Amino acid sequence: MDSPQLVWFRQDLRTADHPALIAAAEKGPTVGLYVLDDETPGKWKLGGASRWWLHHSLAALSEELEKLGSTLILRRGRSSRVVPAVAKELGASGIHATRHYEPWWREAECEHGDFAILHHGDVLHEPGAIRSGAGHPFKIYGPYYRALESHMPPPEPVPAPKLTRPSKLPNSDKLEEFDLLPTKPDWAQGFADWTPGSKGAARQLRRFVDHASDYGAHRDHPAEDATSRLSPHLHHGELSPRQLWHALGRKGGEKFRRELAWRDFSRNVALADRQVGDTAQRPLGLRTRHGKAADADFKAWTRGRTGYPLVDAGMRQLWFEGWMHNRARLVTASFLVKHLLIDWWRGAEWFWDTLVDADYANNSQNWQWIAGTGFDSQPFYRIIAPLTQSEKFDAADYIRRWVPELARLSDADIHDPWGRGVAPADYPEPLIDHREARERALEAFRKRTS
Repeated sequence: MDSPQLVWFRQDLRTADHPALIAAAEKGPTVGLYVLDDETPGKWKLGGASRWWLHHSLAALSEELEKLGSTLILRRGRSSRVVPAVAKELGASGIHATRHYEPWWREAECEHGDFAILHHGDVLHEPGAIRSGAGHPFKIYGPYYRALESHMPPPEPVPAPKLTRPSKLPNSDKLEEFDLLPTKPDWAQGFADWTPGSKGAARQLRRFVDHASDYGAHRDHPAEDATSRLSPHLHHGELSPRQLWHALGRKGGEKFRRELAWRDFSRNVALADRQVGDTAQRPLGLRTRHGKAADADFKAWTRGRTGYPLVDAGMRQLWFEGWMHNRARLVTASFLVKHLLIDWWRGAEWFWDTLVDADYANNSQNWQWIAGTGFDSQPFYRIIAPLTQSEKFDAADYIRRWVPELARLSDADIHDPWGRGVAPADYPEPLIDHREARERALEAFRKRTS
């Protein structure tokens, strides 16, 4: 009789187009395992919004595996101890897992040694296999994308395999015992429009494919529904990148393919720089703000009380939905780093806790891009003007939805209510004037120490 196989799930919570699951099923009876590991990641353990998503995604994955003929075992603890212990209980001859690129998962994979069989499945093409002519990992996106194109299209996705379960199964924790959902208070009530799991991912994919041709022209307009909203499904692995690539065909256009490739590039960067989430790749030597005044400004930023309507709309959307429009992410991040002169990593940590798509590689690389500290980044002295951005990208209706105290203002007034002299009494004054903020940031750049 074939010996049992264990599939260690992490950020690959699906059954279709899952090379690790397929390989395990070919070898024998298969059991899935998810370990809630808050020890191995250290400070990067799952944030609150991701934990909410994980609860529902695990419930969906468990149901999928049962329908295919298998089971999902739930445990908590340090994965380097729990995974081999469950494998021993099962009598498994192999542990199959999808390769991940976060530094803590790479360490955990090494700890399992030869017993673990790692499979590709999180990317369009394995990052470590795409290198420069000199044999080094790419640090700049343009050359990386051109190199990646030579490997495209990716292989066709494959359906979920038929599974069998062993006659004897290890004990499993109950999902409710993980305490992943907020209760007192339940701050996730606004997450109700999301449908975690592979079915929700497939539904959202169909919606996006229907209007993917509009993506390039309309993706930067927050008031329009032109973005894919697939990022949390991709992050949690409910949808594979190659499923998305092939579903689009030619409909997504070059712009969306480049965005999907940026996700691969971020993993390439995380592979080359294990400290990308903590340390500037190119330190600027800026004197950033600290102390009570900076902390008060940071708090106002997190609550969407900066006095800049587009910034406030984005931050309030983030808190309510656990997600933010891509243009608003750019503007809010720039505002924190340049207008408020607050360290980028504070914003990265806030996003980590509040985003349902909080992805270590993407989140870290994007914050370093906006801060001018990344290998491939925008220069610090390019300072985004949030009032101009709001008007340029027609954000009036977006602001009306998320900043209701401004809802009655005209399209002409709503982008800069204080400058136009029409701000209602319950809307906060700007934390700092844009011109003053710009000059302060440029002066800090001129006086940098390195």
